[in-house]
Amino acid sequence: MNHNAPVIQTENLSKVYQSRKASVRALDRLNLSVQPGEIFGYLGPNGAGKTTTIRLLLDLIRPTEGRARLFGQDAQASSVELHKRIGFLPGELNLWKNLTGVQIIDTIGRIRGGVNKTYVHQLTERLGLDTSVRFRSYSSGNKRKLGIVIALMNQPDLLILDEPSSGLDPLMQQTFNELMLEAQKEGRTVFLSSHILSEVQAICDRVGILRGGQLKAVERVSDITHTDFRWVTLRLREKVAPAQLAGVQGVSDVSQTDEGLRLRLSGDFDPLLRRISDFYVQDINVQEPSLEEIFLTFYGNNGQPEDETARIGMTA
Repeated sequence: MNHNAPVIQTENLSKVYQSRKASVRALDRLNLSVQPGEIFGYLGPNGAGKTTTIRLLLDLIRPTEGRARLFGQDAQASSVELHKRIGFLPGELNLWKNLTGVQIIDTIGRIRGGVNKTYVHQLTERLGLDTSVRFRSYSSGNKRKLGIVIALMNQPDLLILDEPSSGLDPLMQQTFNELMLEAQKEGRTVFLSSHILSEVQAICDRVGILRGGQLKAVERVSDITHTDFRWVTLRLREKVAPAQLAGVQGVSDVSQTDEGLRLRLSGDFDPLLRRISDFYVQDINVQEPSLEEIFLTFYGNNGQPEDETARIGMTA
């Protein structure tokens, strides 16, 4: 086995759903490669094809055309063997409603041939999960925590996670991020589906951007965050109208704040500084754009209607 081979490799992977009235191409000729030991973010709005991709990788559904390989093995022909090396968290977790968290963990652990109970205890402690509660009584956030424990508890070589932080509060989001980075340090690979751009910005090495079943771009997070614009907030002693910055090279999206002006600046500072030289500037605050803002800048329209653009990264 080639240990340098991609952990996930797809070739023209496609899925078409047929109905009496129409056919829907949920995934359209996906060619994607995920390398060993990386955290890969798979981005797109609901309905983009993220869950379809995951179900194809896990052989839960069969492709209309194309193929997928995991660890160099065919995802269909070797699915039983491959599942032993994968930790999976589905978007919707449906488990035994009358069992407690610990009973569910023990049951799945026995099916998998046993787990390290010390490690499971560490996970539940860090996530703040009470495993004595029945599954039917868990909140959506606690169901996600249980799903994360189940996915991680066998310390698999590959984690495939569908919207893993949905329902988690910010503190638990941070804990989840730490768990993913720890898994990476141990040499494991993470494939993370999400519509939350801030989530992948925090931990991912690369991101794939999916829309309408098509892969629009694959970029390193470090590359797309090195962009040529930033947000600038000017705190001024006197009131200045946004119109007074009209026509300044590189300045756009000027708005009034309680203490001054907020604007978007592309390129050099000098044209802006020259324009405001007659005003008393108390403070200048410069903020780098978020991954969401960068994404909307570079891939926002991409030949699509603006109403679709507006919901990228914005909707659950």
